[in-house]
Amino acid sequence: MSDTNTTRKPKTVLKTERPKLHKVILLNDDYTPRHFVVTVLKSEFGMNEGTASRVMMTAHQRGACVVAVFTRDVAETKATRATEAGRKAGHPLTFTTEPEE
Repeated sequence: MSDTNTTRKPKTVLKTERPKLHKVILLNDDYTPRHFVVTVLKSEFGMNEGTASRVMMTAHQRGACVVAVFTRDVAETKATRATEAGRKAGHPLTFTTEPEE
C-alpha cells in the first residue's frame, strides 16, 4: 500500500458576475427641434430614421424614454456625448443614465 495522502482539497470555483446594466434615458424638453433629436439618436445610438422618430415621439409624449441599455461606462459615455451635442448646437437636449433593475 502507498503512503500518499488521499485527502483532496475542495476546488475553488470562481464565478464572474455580469456587469450591471444602465439605461440611457432621453428627457423631453419643449425647445430642442424634433429633427435634431432624431439626428442625435441616429448618430450616437445607431438608430435608423423610423426607430429614432419613435423614440423621440415617446419621450415627447411621456416626458422621457429609454433609448438603450449598456454597461455603465458605455451608457454614461453615450449619454454625455449626446447631451454635449445638444449643448454645442445651443439646445437643452438632455440624456441621463440610471441602473437597470
